[in-house]
Amino acid sequence: MRKESVQITNKLGLLNTYPGIFLPISAMPADGTFPTATAMYEKRNIAIETPVWDEALCIQCGICSFVCPHATIRMKIYDEKELANAPDTFKSCAARGKEMDGKKFSLQVAVEDCTGCGACVYNCPAKSKEDENHKAINMRPQPPLRETERANFDFFLNLPETDPALFNSATVKGSQLLPPLFEFSGACAGCGETPYLKVITQLYGDRMLIANATGCSSIWGGSAPSVPFSLNHEGHGPAWANSLFEDNAEYGFGMALASFQRREKLKDLIQHTIDQNLIPPVQKETFQNWITNMFDADESKQYGDQIKQYLKNNHDTPILKEIWDARDMFTKKSVWSVGGDGWAYDIGYGGLDHVLAMNEDINILVFDTEVYSNTGGQSSKATPIGSIAKFAESGKKTKKKDLGLMAMSYGYVYVASVAMGANKNQMMKAFKEAESYPGPSLIICYAPCINQGIKAGMGKTQEEEKRAVESGYWPLYRYDPRRAEQGENPFQLDYKEPDGTIEDFIMGEVRYAALYKTFPKEAEKLHKKLKEDVEVRYKMYKSMSEK
Repeated sequence: MRKESVQITNKLGLLNTYPGIFLPISAMPADGTFPTATAMYEKRNIAIETPVWDEALCIQCGICSFVCPHATIRMKIYDEKELANAPDTFKSCAARGKEMDGKKFSLQVAVEDCTGCGACVYNCPAKSKEDENHKAINMRPQPPLRETERANFDFFLNLPETDPALFNSATVKGSQLLPPLFEFSGACAGCGETPYLKVITQLYGDRMLIANATGCSSIWGGSAPSVPFSLNHEGHGPAWANSLFEDNAEYGFGMALASFQRREKLKDLIQHTIDQNLIPPVQKETFQNWITNMFDADESKQYGDQIKQYLKNNHDTPILKEIWDARDMFTKKSVWSVGGDGWAYDIGYGGLDHVLAMNEDINILVFDTEVYSNTGGQSSKATPIGSIAKFAESGKKTKKKDLGLMAMSYGYVYVASVAMGANKNQMMKAFKEAESYPGPSLIICYAPCINQGIKAGMGKTQEEEKRAVESGYWPLYRYDPRRAEQGENPFQLDYKEPDGTIEDFIMGEVRYAALYKTFPKEAEKLHKKLKEDVEVRYKMYKSMSEK
């Protein structure tokens, strides 16, 4: 069991095993909060087959972990001595790369939490020369693996975290050497939404505040008492909350403003201690360094930790006690409003637009499934022309709303359109640029969904994203206002001209293909218009990137 795990109370256990109906309201937390890192206790064992690692073939790229929708594949690099008490079946190999002498690498699967989607195997690039169907990770029957892999996973979790000096967290591989602080959610097998948020928690989860719009992401994100948001070895992890469908952007905006005001107050208190000589001269430099770097995530944590170490036994005056009581604000917070296209394009758009216009430091993450996924697949303003959805059974007649272009019109909003299966590095750049941008950011993520009827299966959602971009169906770009301040074009186009496969792409999804069976003439007309819109949009974006 994890060292940092919270102790599950009898109340949460009752809720998870269904006798919770007998619990009185008075037994519930008075403030409505639940402990995080509780999804790990469910052990659903729903997968018929789960991945098995072949360490001899593995190139240690991290892609299998990167694309896993449920964070059931983990990686670590550690000293060989840590294997002294390893189970007999625990696998490891020599770590690849510079300065890796004496280091071991392990890839471990949590088979009891895996959903068996197979995304890891499909996306693995390492193949056997003798058998191209055998890769560095392969699906095998799950039941025989349960006992051994349970022990292996527990051992893996208690290995030291990978030394940050050994990798660059801004890369695909580097990000996967960080612990995911979102794990084992109840999302559909092969979900196109969860991999995005999982990676963000690996990068910024130890200081994240998340406002989640009602929808799929609030179901797999917070089905109490099972909370998939987790903690790192220091006990830090995302704080998550859900208000309503329509007000999520404002809800997150309130979190951002509250954090900003509290940190400004903290700065004033620290400055006062310096000006009034209320601390020893040796501490003044540390206090001043925190003020200078309070908006830098790493630096604010570093100097904040030093201040906390001093104040731990030195907060007996009113002002120093006030600083001590506000110590949770030393590290710069990363605030995210998260939700689907039904929220962002439709019901919550007014609030989202208002928050973007306020020009404050908040990140907005949109999982674009192009349909109201959680409520049964109704058409939204993100639904493209010619697609079948509830309330658009004969095909949607109008084209998709360009949310990104609308946000760019402000000129001071960071905007990106990403699809991890098409360009993982572009997505990582977008996440890093958006989070570091000292103003509002909007990231729109293409998220294939079971409601789309992907004929290839949900295990191939990453490939579906790749095909969407290559055909021109989904655009990749980044709009960074900081570039304009440097005299450069803020708009960067990150995908190539449509390759002419748009018809093949849409016919691979039931939401488009089925229209030919019910309304063939309408399908021909609408799909022709979709193709034209895709080409016109590319030309417009291309022109924007060249100005």
